[in-house]
Amino acid sequence: MKKLLVKYKLVYTKNAFKDIKKLDPVVKKRIKKKVEFYSQKPVIYGKRLLKRFLGCYNWRIGNYRIIFDIKGKNIIILRIGHRKEVYK
Repeated sequence: MKKLLVKYKLVYTKNAFKDIKKLDPVVKKRIKKKVEFYSQKPVIYGKRLLKRFLGCYNWRIGNYRIIFDIKGKNIIILRIGHRKEVYK
């Protein structure tokens, strides 16, 4: 019996768009590829955050972090940035 894969829709906040604009083109491409892959099973690949003032989950892509929440079938990308700066 096959498991049904829930399709999630990626939704970016204004802050996430601002964060993306600041990134190097090579980093943007890498992040885009990984986000598309991770969005198939967001909870499995994501790590739950202890301090949830920014979001509930994060994905690790090298030295960069993507902070996100899940609402229904939407993955809401809240912030994208270097690990030293994204949690501030």
